[in-house]
Amino acid sequence: MRISQISIELSQEEKNLLESWVRSSTVPHGLVQRAQIILFAHDGLNNSDIARRLGISRQTVHKWRSRFFRHRCKGLKDSPRPGKPAKYTKEDRKRVLVTIGQKPKNTTHWTVRSLAQETGVGRQTVHRILKAERLKPHMTRSWVYSNDPEFETKALDVIGLYLNPPENALVLCVDEKTCIQALDRTQPILPLCPGLPERRSFDYVRHGTTNLFAALAVHKGEVTAQCTKRHRHQEFLGFLKMLSRTYKDQTLHLIVDNLSSHKHENVKKWLRKHPQIKLHFTPTHSSWLNQIEIWFSILSRKVIHRGAFRSVKDLVKVIMDFIENYNQQGKVFEWTFDKNALIRKLNNVTIH
Repeated sequence: MRISQISIELSQEEKNLLESWVRSSTVPHGLVQRAQIILFAHDGLNNSDIARRLGISRQTVHKWRSRFFRHRCKGLKDSPRPGKPAKYTKEDRKRVLVTIGQKPKNTTHWTVRSLAQETGVGRQTVHRILKAERLKPHMTRSWVYSNDPEFETKALDVIGLYLNPPENALVLCVDEKTCIQALDRTQPILPLCPGLPERRSFDYVRHGTTNLFAALAVHKGEVTAQCTKRHRHQEFLGFLKMLSRTYKDQTLHLIVDNLSSHKHENVKKWLRKHPQIKLHFTPTHSSWLNQIEIWFSILSRKVIHRGAFRSVKDLVKVIMDFIENYNQQGKVFEWTFDKNALIRKLNNVTIH
């Protein structure tokens, strides 16, 4: 009796495995096709019908049907092919991984070529090892650890204002974006066109700077801002007075960082006379807890970074126009970082 006439019966485990191969986007195409052959055979199709459905020859169907009949699912996989013996051993691989964890002598970081020269392993092999281990010596990331002894207390205070704000009160995230430069290009900016990005001259002209004081109403998505020539405690106090006038007869909870101007004696004196305004300080080195930093990032990307300004006055107008348009949309950031997430973060921190 020919193999093509023998029905293929699959166990549930075999059927699940073959179906997972067919659905997978990472399994090689050849293995997917072989799994389809066996699944069709399990459904009772003969070799001719299977070949016609898959667009392959009957001989191919017969080959893999026969191999499955003898060896089951293992028989569908390609057998190891003989080839040239590996030039580098596991010890060579280990040497590369150990070396990359050490600081090079005359440079700040390893390159593929310098690592190959140091270890005596071929450059292409070093590249494959680094790629397999997801090691990227050319990249670096910065990090900071807050040593504030009251970190947890302050962080939970801020998070509480985000997730459970006080009734009949307004939560504002306040900060300064200092020394925003009014830069203009020496040549007109060329707009993008098919096949070419926007182009601008490399050199530029400085027309001065401005300082932006901004307050984000967390649960309204609106921004109140003021541009000043300097960023001393006097300007910060002036901005507080502006907020007091803008949100008259409201209790304001202001989230601020630990800049010295925020804690100046004149500021404290004014706050004692205006108890409806309360400052909540973020822990040191924890600007990520202040939502205004997210908004500053949006402002930088959409307005400042690629802008061309002929004067400080022009820069201030563009910023204020952007804020007016932003407030019309009223976008509120969805804050999901809660107490449990903070505790997990603290537990995962390792001090070196």
